[in-house]
Amino acid sequence: MKTLTNGQDREELLRRLSAISLDSPRGWGRMTVTEMVCHLTDAFRVSMGERQTRPIGSWATRTLLKPAALWVPRKWPQSFPTVAECDASRKGTPAAEWDADMVALLAAFERFTRRPREYALQAHPIFGPMTEREWMRWGYLHTDHHLRQFGV
Repeated sequence: MKTLTNGQDREELLRRLSAISLDSPRGWGRMTVTEMVCHLTDAFRVSMGERQTRPIGSWATRTLLKPAALWVPRKWPQSFPTVAECDASRKGTPAAEWDADMVALLAAFERFTRRPREYALQAHPIFGPMTEREWMRWGYLHTDHHLRQFGV
């Protein structure tokens, strides 16, 4: 199973991130490619405690949805809602300038995957407390999901 603890999986995502552009076509959802870049950045920042969000999970999302989303080998469903603090059209970081937004995303990705870790992992707003192994799996799946959304 792919995870950000695996160097090859990490490099795969970095290659795919470098392939997205302002012209990348959206396959589903309402997010623009610029909003998606900010969304990924915000999500990494939430996991590292750099951005605050309120928990919206429940017993079901913590005990049933989390293991299914992380470990059942199938693609995540399209158009799953996110927390307001990671939605650029609500309380998330609004898209500004493409190059600067990409630099911010790549920096957040690098901090999230850096060893040794320089931050304490936070609880996921939907899945609740997560281990490092779960966070690294989530980081791969979440990034992959949105890159697929834009055909990369």
